[in-house]
Amino acid sequence: MNERSEDATVADKIKVTLSRSVIGSTKDQRETVKALGLKKRGRSKILPDNAATRGAIRKVSHLLSWEEQ
Repeated sequence: MNERSEDATVADKIKVTLSRSVIGSTKDQRETVKALGLKKRGRSKILPDNAATRGAIRKVSHLLSWEEQ
């Protein structure tokens, strides 16, 4: 059984954009941004919508903007 309801419209991708610079952030935050595949401000990546991605986004949410695809 799938844990997601079939009736709910759940996105399976998330578009993540680095909206603030990583200058002045901690090493851990810089590594998280790098793990998301973001290098420069204004660049975007489309990532799978899973717990690991959501956790990384939550960790550096003050540096990112995101939308469900």
